Amino acid sequence: MLRQAFFITRKNMFKGHPKGLYALALANTGERFGYYTMLAIFVLFLQAKFGYNEAQAGHIYGIFLGCVYFMPLIGGMLADRFGYGKMVKSGIVVMFLGYLLLAVPMATTTAKVTMFSALALIAIGTGLFKGNLQVMVGNLYDEAKYSAFRDNGFSLFYMAINIGSMFAPITATKVTDLFLGKAGFSYVPQIPSLAHQYLDGTITSDALTTFEALAVQQGGNVNDLAGFANSYIDALSGAYNYGFGVACISLILSMAIYLSCRKWFKHADVNTKQAKAMESTTVNVTELSKEQTRERITALVLVFAVVIFFWMSFQQAGLCLTYFARDYTQSTVSGFTRFGFNIWSLTLVAISIYTMFGAAQATKPMNRGILCGVTTFLWVMAVMLYKTMPDPINILPQQFQQFNPFFVVALTPVSMAVFGALAKKGKEPSSPRKIGLGMIVAALGFLILVICSFPLASPAELKVHGGVSSTLVSPNWLISTYFVLTFAELLLSPIGISFVTKVAPPKYKGMMMGLWFCVTAIGNYLTSVIARIWGTGMPLWMVWGVLVVLCLLSAVFIFSIMKRLERATSGC
Repeated sequence: MLRQAFFITRKNMFKGHPKGLYALALANTGERFGYYTMLAIFVLFLQAKFGYNEAQAGHIYGIFLGCVYFMPLIGGMLADRFGYGKMVKSGIVVMFLGYLLLAVPMATTTAKVTMFSALALIAIGTGLFKGNLQVMVGNLYDEAKYSAFRDNGFSLFYMAINIGSMFAPITATKVTDLFLGKAGFSYVPQIPSLAHQYLDGTITSDALTTFEALAVQQGGNVNDLAGFANSYIDALSGAYNYGFGVACISLILSMAIYLSCRKWFKHADVNTKQAKAMESTTVNVTELSKEQTRERITALVLVFAVVIFFWMSFQQAGLCLTYFARDYTQSTVSGFTRFGFNIWSLTLVAISIYTMFGAAQATKPMNRGILCGVTTFLWVMAVMLYKTMPDPINILPQQFQQFNPFFVVALTPVSMAVFGALAKKGKEPSSPRKIGLGMIVAALGFLILVICSFPLASPAELKVHGGVSSTLVSPNWLISTYFVLTFAELLLSPIGISFVTKVAPPKYKGMMMGLWFCVTAIGNYLTSVIARIWGTGMPLWMVWGVLVVLCLLSAVFIFSIMKRLERATSGC
């Protein structure tokens, strides 16, 4: 019954899409799973291993993300000359080497050199892989019979890769817990910072009292706090190393999928230079006039300017939102909120949304009945899994990062249904208009944090007293923020990628996709700006308020040039 429901749902929801979409999406799913497993614990690793403060860790985080999203510009230019497929395969190999270096535990002095080398390899490999894979997806939709499905195709592609992202935080958490537990410790958010403060001789008397109490709870000796501090730091950073190793395994799977299914998308692995040398191709190589080329590139650049501030805000998930989860949010969860921290219950709910939409679209009563029955079964199983959970449960900061990809997977069919209905009525917003709406929604997401942060102490005040707020907020505040930000992401990210593949002049497709990631890189680097003001004494609500203002100003800008954008892209 479940198998039959799967085929019915696939037939209804994925109807009209090329088979190559599934292979490329799954290859990207594996790569994103490894990347986000690493990213879920990256900032925590920097602070645990090297004792970096929030600003320092944020600076490294911002530079790394900037490089990760800048390198596709180089990768795209290489692909325009040598081919997309060659760059994709090379990228997987280079990324694998980078994650392998991160996975090897080393002494602190050696670890810094190795870590920065690994980050460089990951950035270069991602640059060769990510943008070029997505150009190939766009090439699949250059065929006339698929062209009308381009936006929905990229939404499905985006949904698929977020499946990998959804399981990344819990995987990182389980690996951390496993290896930290083998060393005889459990995770306590403030211990790494206090341990480094003690070893550096910068710890305050209040913080020392807290550290002594925590050391005793972990089986340490108050007469040998230095020994406890070193042991805990080594055990925790070593556990993070094993978490990075997960990415190596995921890349092996990505390569296997890519190579075994290549016949499904081989015809899309053709750049303009290669297409001209072929007698026939399904890739559209229509030449544009210089004026058309200039208008399209101008439209793309104007949209890119807005995208910078979205990524600056959105990528706080791995940075300041993680700090907020660690220092201001309850580390135990009780009641129904526990449901959100059971990854298998979330998975069943996500699947049920697809079977539910499949039932709504089914034309045969028998198929509709099967899908309704499967949907009900999935809900019952999800509740049963939730019922087996202890009450309360302990949670780690990185676990909040699973909500964004879950919401992407769960809300994609909703988004497709809404815009599909509007398209039938001739009222679907243009891609630039969707991006502008996405910026407004992003501002609303951070407004939630502004509201809940009013009574909370500033990050600078926390550090004096041991690093964790005496007033902890409900996890539901962060979950709600991720929910709203996901709506913004669905309006902007997959639509933006689709927009680039549709509007970019054919001979510059690789470079234009690279530029999309380049401006994403700038936005990712600018995440460090918020990390810098995190510990300056600025009230916490004002930190989030900066992001609200930036998102709203970006929305005002894109709507002010909307007519120009729509005119320039009307012929695409």
